[in-house]
Amino acid sequence: MSLFDLFKRKKSSSVAKERLMMVLSYERKGLPPNFAELLQADLVEVFKKYPQFDTEKIEVEIKSNGGMDELWVSIPFAEKKDEV
Repeated sequence: MSLFDLFKRKKSSSVAKERLMMVLSYERKGLPPNFAELLQADLVEVFKKYPQFDTEKIEVEIKSNGGMDELWVSIPFAEKKDEV
C-alpha cells in the first residue's frame, strides 16, 4: 500500500458490497439492523458515570475477519489533564 492509497475514494460498488455483507451478518445472528448503534448508545450511558472514559469517542462495530464475525468495541480513556 502506498501513501496515495490512503487518499483514494472507495468505489460505490465496494461500499455497497460491504454494507450488504454487514446486513447479512446481522440477519444471520438475529441482530437488529441498528444493533451497533443501540449498543453504542447503551455503553455511552453506562460509561458516563465514570469520568476516566471519553464517552464521546466510544465506537462499536461488527467486523468480518476471515469468515468470522467479531464485535469490536473501543472505549478510550479520557485524556488526563495536568493538575496545576
